[in-house]
Amino acid sequence: MPTFLFDSIVFGPVRSRRLGVSLGINLLPADRKVCSFNCIYCECGWTTCTTGTSGSLPLRSEVREALRKKLSEMKARGEKPDVITYAGNGEPTLHPDFSGIIDDSIALRDELFPEARISVLSNGSAIHRKPVREALMRVDMNIQKLDSALASTRERLNQPNNRYDYEEFKRWLVEFKGRFIIQTLFVRGSYQGEVIDNTTPEEIEAWLAELASLRPASVMIYTIERDTPLDNELKKVPLSDLKAIAARVTQLGIPVSVSG
Repeated sequence: MPTFLFDSIVFGPVRSRRLGVSLGINLLPADRKVCSFNCIYCECGWTTCTTGTSGSLPLRSEVREALRKKLSEMKARGEKPDVITYAGNGEPTLHPDFSGIIDDSIALRDELFPEARISVLSNGSAIHRKPVREALMRVDMNIQKLDSALASTRERLNQPNNRYDYEEFKRWLVEFKGRFIIQTLFVRGSYQGEVIDNTTPEEIEAWLAELASLRPASVMIYTIERDTPLDNELKKVPLSDLKAIAARVTQLGIPVSVSG
């Protein structure tokens, strides 16, 4: 089915199901997706590059000026973002100047919209890099992906490249000392003839055990909303099922939000 790419550094603001009025920042090329994962549900389509190539990524100065321009325009119009979100056409932490860009965004936020939060949507594949971890510690919402606690399901859903080590990812999460949010997309369907369902009892029990161990500040659960790279092979999980899963998270004493 049709998917899309963000064609500019700054996009929106948009009404996010999970974040409110969100001004998006794309640190990746406008003409292709760059990611360390190849998630079968990604609204940006299939991954074509796993790293940014020289000259293909926006410069730190370009990001800073694009964000300043947009925030200034919003202020002049009396518009107010709830959150400035680093997402875009793939994995934002792959940008080599990610740490400095976060510093710039914090300074601009403090100057123009001090009540706005800064969030990063990440798959965690780059948190082994110290500058990335330190930058994530400075943002308000460090949102890390965990679609399944079972290796076989992660392989089918996320299709990470060979550099991703899940056990290492969990070890680095400990360094955040609970200052992170877990985001999980639940989906059902099939891919390459295999059943896809990360809502089975086995899946949920394993996922809850990981949450109990990791103790994130909160959990965000949702399901697909837009087109995916697959043609009608993936299905939304009903809101009632998501709420039932959320109730199990609440029993762990962890705040949870649901977007159906």
